[in-house]
Amino acid sequence: MSEECTHDCSSCSQNCSSREKSPADFLEQPHELSCIKKVIGVVSGKGGVGKSLVTGMLSVLMRRREFNVGVLDADITGPSVPKMFGIHERACGDEAGLYPVKTKTGIDVMSVNLLLENESDPVIWRGPVIAGTVKQFWTDVIWNDVDFMFVDMPPGTGDVALTVFQSIPVDGIIIITSPQELVSMIVEKAVNMAKMMNIPILGLVENYSYIQCPDCGKKMPVFGESHIDEVAEKFGLEVLGRLPIDPQLAKNCDGGVIELFEGDWLDKAADKIENL
Repeated sequence: MSEECTHDCSSCSQNCSSREKSPADFLEQPHELSCIKKVIGVVSGKGGVGKSLVTGMLSVLMRRREFNVGVLDADITGPSVPKMFGIHERACGDEAGLYPVKTKTGIDVMSVNLLLENESDPVIWRGPVIAGTVKQFWTDVIWNDVDFMFVDMPPGTGDVALTVFQSIPVDGIIIITSPQELVSMIVEKAVNMAKMMNIPILGLVENYSYIQCPDCGKKMPVFGESHIDEVAEKFGLEVLGRLPIDPQLAKNCDGGVIELFEGDWLDKAADKIENL
């Protein structure tokens, strides 16, 4: 390092050991035959809050708006996306690359479950292998023509989240929460990671917000009063939707027919994504 160093690498032509890499230096190019316009990550700071559900519903909503949609299932050890779409076939490939499997309405999906001999086989891999697989879903899969790609992230801020944020040009993330009071701390972790990685946060979606009485229509907060508005205000974020505990929605997921769901809970989130 020169004695005259100002520590401003952007204005310096020297190739010294202390030069800091910009986030763009780590980005991987997608497959040469891929065409992907926008990438949206669906994340949370903990598991079990409904990332896959929101990923599936948003992809269905954008497909209904006649966009070409892809889903990259980055939750390698807990891949539930194929089941909610009723996909049981295996992905195939040729000398050019690997091809995603299409759902009934034409959504492209790539998940590790589409590569296993039996979809119930466990994925017992260490972190670096899992992260490498996610990267290959971006670089080796031929995403032919995708307007919006949704990345269903695993919980937390570990290897896979870091790989996705560093390797894939994510245009924005949606953070999934639940009504419990501890959610503020969990959201803060996701927010801080996004800020550190320079990833725009599109907003928050709360799952398990309430259950609605089928007789009188009254909304009952099963997990207590929601704190999402306070959390959103604290971090300067927008609330993009509140999902109820809905038996029919659960039935659609279990039956592999998420594409038949009815409800306007995530229309605001879809509007935000469409206007990216």
